[in-house]
Amino acid sequence: VDDVDWLVLHQANKRILASAADRLKIPSEKIITNISRYGNTSAGSIPLALDEAVRSGQIKSGDIIATAGFGAGLTCASAVFYWD
Repeated sequence: VDDVDWLVLHQANKRILASAADRLKIPSEKIITNISRYGNTSAGSIPLALDEAVRSGQIKSGDIIATAGFGAGLTCASAVFYWD
């Protein structure tokens, strides 16, 4: 977890984002969020947040990104990757 530069989660609500960061002991400064601008964009939330962060220069080549998404029922997925 210490190696993770950015946490990009499904943008369901701020409470869930803060809770996940808290449990992982990741500072809030490392959470990419755009929920205040768009609300819950469902399956598009991670790609939208990732795209904005890259275009703004927040995410840079070599950064380690952790993502996690979830849906109705038991649907969930996660990935950790280097941004190139």
